[in-house]
Amino acid sequence: KSTTLKVLMNLERADAGTAEIHGLDTVLRGPEARAQVGYIPDRPDHAYRWLTCRALLKHVAAYYPSWDHPYADRLSLAFGLRLDRKVATLSKGESRRLQLVLALAHRPPVLLLDEPTDGLDPVVRSRTLSLLAEHLADTPTTILISTHQIHELESLAEHVGVLRDGRLVAQMSRDKLQRTVGRYRVELPMGWQAPHELQVAGVRSNGVREAQWTLVGDQRELIDRLTLAGALVREVQPLALADAALAFLSQPFLAQEVTR
Repeated sequence: KSTTLKVLMNLERADAGTAEIHGLDTVLRGPEARAQVGYIPDRPDHAYRWLTCRALLKHVAAYYPSWDHPYADRLSLAFGLRLDRKVATLSKGESRRLQLVLALAHRPPVLLLDEPTDGLDPVVRSRTLSLLAEHLADTPTTILISTHQIHELESLAEHVGVLRDGRLVAQMSRDKLQRTVGRYRVELPMGWQAPHELQVAGVRSNGVREAQWTLVGDQRELIDRLTLAGALVREVQPLALADAALAFLSQPFLAQEVTR
């Protein structure tokens, strides 16, 4: 995931293919493309570490005509940024808060955020997510977030991609994800055999043979296939974002279902 963002920033070169931001090739027109981006890398790597936070913000602002000084001040206050501290003395969490101000203050049309809440305590994590939601409401922005804390994006994400072993195994809108991945509760007759293509497992018995499976595919089609095979679908529950992503990461057959 981090490599994908670095390729978009032209910090690493892709082995093949091209990367574009706003129609700008990130290799051939790198400076123009990066001017459209607010970027937070996976690891804090500030230059000018001898500067104070205030001085660094002033330095970076000079490169962006769109820098919003009142907004930068509000963000600094909201994040509790101590502007007189030298960058070299900041903790991991403080450094992450500084990066957030630097990324957001010039109101770029694209935000590339790699684990933006990493190193933040729970209170600041919650505040960060609220500020991102406010930013999206106030500023026309496309935001691409790479994270392992998927549950944090439950209220933000509109489009989801799942990377596994460097391969994009799923990419769809949030609404389609809700329709595509579900937890199915079914009743089964004695001796029931699952259709091979479903690759389901885990039958339990408590007077009635029951099973719960996480399945990927068109809900109506899956219910029809299960019914035709003799199973009775009692309930289908949509999954939370984190659970849906985990399904794609943990079950190899799911990639085949989604890419057909």
